[in-house]
Amino acid sequence: MDQVHAEEILKKVIAIPTVNDNEKENADYLASLFAPYEDQGVTIEELAYSPGRSNLIVTIGEGETTLGFSGHQDVVDPGDLADWDTDPFVPTIKEGRLIGRGASDMKSGLAAVVCAMLAMLEEKKVPGKIKLIATVGEESGEYGAAQVTDAGLADDLSALVIAEPTDGMRQICYTSKGVVDYHVTSKGIAAHSSRPHEGEDAIAHLLEFANEVQARLARLDKKDPVLGKLTSLITLIKGGEQINSVPSQAELSGNIRTIPGYTNQVIFDVIDGLIAELNAKPGYQLSVDYIYPEEPMPGDAHSPLVQLLQKVGLEVFGHTLTPVGGTGASDGSEFVRAKGDYPIVMVGPGSDSQHQPNEWVSLAAYHQAIAFYQQFANEFFGK
Repeated sequence: MDQVHAEEILKKVIAIPTVNDNEKENADYLASLFAPYEDQGVTIEELAYSPGRSNLIVTIGEGETTLGFSGHQDVVDPGDLADWDTDPFVPTIKEGRLIGRGASDMKSGLAAVVCAMLAMLEEKKVPGKIKLIATVGEESGEYGAAQVTDAGLADDLSALVIAEPTDGMRQICYTSKGVVDYHVTSKGIAAHSSRPHEGEDAIAHLLEFANEVQARLARLDKKDPVLGKLTSLITLIKGGEQINSVPSQAELSGNIRTIPGYTNQVIFDVIDGLIAELNAKPGYQLSVDYIYPEEPMPGDAHSPLVQLLQKVGLEVFGHTLTPVGGTGASDGSEFVRAKGDYPIVMVGPGSDSQHQPNEWVSLAAYHQAIAFYQQFANEFFGK
């Protein structure tokens, strides 16, 4: 595939505004690129999440071993347009950089994988069975990857490379923390503040939960050699009606970043157990909801997959890709639930400009990424 065509594909996917929505238009476009090769055995499937939102699964080649590539189609909101030098959905090239929302996170990685697969088809040199999984909703909960995983569409993989930006492809993220976001509601009984015995103080009950949950989570003190310790923050809190009333309601939200040493179920047990204990007291009415919990992603810095990626990186880029851990969640946190036991890593083009105004990717890095993914696929299958 020539560079002009590869850049056209990147520009097109960036021009499609997939701000936490509208991924179907992007999925349809990518599907159209593979449609001419259906006579080569290419299979194309769209898995609808909701109207206007579709995951895309494309499989090329054949064999018992399946190499997976993945990327998410959604992007974050561009924010205040006055902070941008150009329209975020009109891809613009300046000084070797392509600027636009999603240029770094992560439409350049997704487009590079697509271009590498298309190049294999064009050349009729597909080294083995390769599956592309393009997901919805990564930026707001990884629920596209969850849907794909629950549908069993990632069970047959032998390895998965997610094309998230990793410092201009200088790093390989092989392990990452998980996430448990939770929301606790406390219900009380309103009363005049001069007669508090007639009411139930929802805020006091909630604060008791807040103090105790932090203490109990602090006892989970294993330290991952790469990711460090589990962290827990209470990030939102509100309640009450007015200053001279016993508060009848209160709410808080918390964010926990988990490590492979503690599954999310361990966290659920701590929180649910505390809620049950408090509700056994007279007048307490606490409830909890969990919002898109993500499992931590385990990994091995010395695995054959990481070593192969490092070998190919040295050949393509001339430098060694450093294995690292990540503190943020990704689609990998959902794919770890698949039935197949396979390694998952993240390596992709991009810059440190993700989620910022004037987000950009180096075009040189983008083209190198295409070559990297194609060569990696060949060597993965021993070609």
